[in-house]
Amino acid sequence: MLQKLERKLGKYAIRNLMLYVIVVYAAGYIVSMINPDFYYEWLMLDIDKLLHGQVWRLVTFLIQPIEDSFLFLLLMLWVYYSIGNTLERVWGTFFFNVYYFMGVIFNILAVIVIYIMTRIWVGYGLSYPVTLYYLNLSMLLAFAVTFPEVRFYLMFIIPFKAKYLSILYAVILTYSVIRGFMGGVLSGCIVTISILFSLANFFIYFAMMKGVRIRSPKEIKRRMEFKNSYMEGTRANLHRPPVGSHGSITRHKCAVCGRSELDGDNLQFRFCSKCNGNYEYCQDHLFTHVHIQ
Repeated sequence: MLQKLERKLGKYAIRNLMLYVIVVYAAGYIVSMINPDFYYEWLMLDIDKLLHGQVWRLVTFLIQPIEDSFLFLLLMLWVYYSIGNTLERVWGTFFFNVYYFMGVIFNILAVIVIYIMTRIWVGYGLSYPVTLYYLNLSMLLAFAVTFPEVRFYLMFIIPFKAKYLSILYAVILTYSVIRGFMGGVLSGCIVTISILFSLANFFIYFAMMKGVRIRSPKEIKRRMEFKNSYMEGTRANLHRPPVGSHGSITRHKCAVCGRSELDGDNLQFRFCSKCNGNYEYCQDHLFTHVHIQ
């Protein structure tokens, strides 16, 4: 499904999306430093005011005030940018855009559901400021699932693998729910709705990604090396001697039989993704060669 959407809408995907997200987060910090009340008065996703025509709140709620220290802010922005940028390079720009904006949409839906629930429960609608905290955690969870063996250093000292982030994520969510219900049933339900919608983002996306091949960082590096090698060969071919002359430079060469495009116009060459290195094979040896590890 996502592959079909990519073919139709992929050209509209925002490249380097996390750079813009980080700029928005930084703007939220500046807003909180200048006037913290400005966000809640004019930018927060307030359903009542949204229904009265303040539609910009569907976007401006992303500029949330960040009340942590400046050093912690820089660390947080660096972590989110690194994780988001890595996911974009591995998944592709379109797929990462879908994941992030799906999380934003679910945040909006969570606010609407909470508004309706509180209107029925207590008689008036509450526009609960659902923060992007759970959206950011969902990116950490996606990273842990995509790169389970990548090593992190907690406090820059203690090493642990990314797959344990999912366990940490579950602990944080469980603690948030318990703490919410300690403040009352209504408070607990609000926190639970926020968490469920953040998890819906993760589960729905990976269900849609079923069947979509995600390249590993090792394969991406190998493909980049091959692309660079290919481009160097292309530039060299601009000055190659005529076909058949002494010292002709070839663009493709079979790693088994040594044939190149100079040996026939009908020869086709392909790069083998299972071989550990940049190896090309002609159509006669692409599926019959022994993979190099």
